[in-house]
Amino acid sequence: MDERLPDPEILSQGGLRLASRMFVRGDIRATGEQVRRFREFAQATDPLADAVVAMFRRLPEGRRLFEVAIRDGIGAVENPPRELADFFREVESTPFWVDYERVERGARAITRTGVLGLFPLGDMSLMGGYLASRATKSLVATGQIEKMASRRLVETAAWWIDVTTPGNLRRGEIGYASALRVRLVHAYVRAAMNRRPDWDYAAWDQPVNQAQTVGTLLLFSLVFVFGSQLLGIRYTERERADILHLWRYVGWLIGVDEELLPADEDDAWRLFWLLAETEFIPDEDSKRLAKALVRSNARVGSGLLGKVVSELSVRVHSSISRLVLGKKNADFLEIPNDPITQAAVLAGAAMNFAAETARRHIPGATAVREFIGGIERRQYLARLAKVFSLDTTYARHMREGEAA
Repeated sequence: MDERLPDPEILSQGGLRLASRMFVRGDIRATGEQVRRFREFAQATDPLADAVVAMFRRLPEGRRLFEVAIRDGIGAVENPPRELADFFREVESTPFWVDYERVERGARAITRTGVLGLFPLGDMSLMGGYLASRATKSLVATGQIEKMASRRLVETAAWWIDVTTPGNLRRGEIGYASALRVRLVHAYVRAAMNRRPDWDYAAWDQPVNQAQTVGTLLLFSLVFVFGSQLLGIRYTERERADILHLWRYVGWLIGVDEELLPADEDDAWRLFWLLAETEFIPDEDSKRLAKALVRSNARVGSGLLGKVVSELSVRVHSSISRLVLGKKNADFLEIPNDPITQAAVLAGAAMNFAAETARRHIPGATAVREFIGGIERRQYLARLAKVFSLDTTYARHMREGEAA
């Protein structure tokens, strides 16, 4: 029973193979019993959030009370519904392991990457997540894959910036609120999928289950860390640990079972191994989502110059995805293959690495880079707001969940 299983195929190719060799300490392979235990979480959801969403359907003013509790705490809600009280008493009982100084340090380290940090988010985290076909079924069920790909990319980027900006995860702040609202969006999606007569529980597990949610968390945390390092960003060991600590707290806020939340980088890699073994099973829907994401990368301009920029955008983003996911996975997802641009991406990573090495040895350079990175992120959000009507309350998603 203690015999460890062979590595999953996805860890034997591309940047994932390189990352597992560069950053993994020791043998992270699981036993068959550990895989079995992890698979139990594919049948677990988030009862507290599910109860709040059910309460919203029964009590129209429930959503307004939820917003009051996010802003001012559950104590500010007079005679709150039981479901809301249970939810916020859990949320507000911050675990003993949360260290806000570490959360702030992790946020500053992420902010330092500026807009470059968005490349791992889309090209590695989102694209790589499409290999987990069971987790994609809720997206496919909307029937709006092509139409919503750009909006999903933008909303994910805005949410990521909200929760990774220094100070934003304090109670009542925008990152704290965004995490809790996304938790409810997940509950709305679960409720909508559970109402569908065609949901295949045997093949797809519970919709938006615990295994899938913690998988998403790792894509934002661990995959971001090693992905940005592959692009030349350098972190100290403490910075990497602090980034993962920030995401551990975000995971707790969005309802991930505490047993699944990785305490450190070694835990995160062991969990990633389990996800690679059990969840990364691509299918035809994976291809559809990947193609939609590639097309969204092309919608960055108009006119003759816009066409050139769009083509360059597709080549760069696709090249990063191929370098990380490996040839076999990238070919399956039908990601465009451009060896010349891939070589340019590697050259750019080498230049970033050199600049980052210099930053670490120049007094004050890190603080300057954090300041500039924050400006880049704010400007990026401002540009998004001009093109998309960003809804940080996610009311549209909740309305769509009620109507589904």
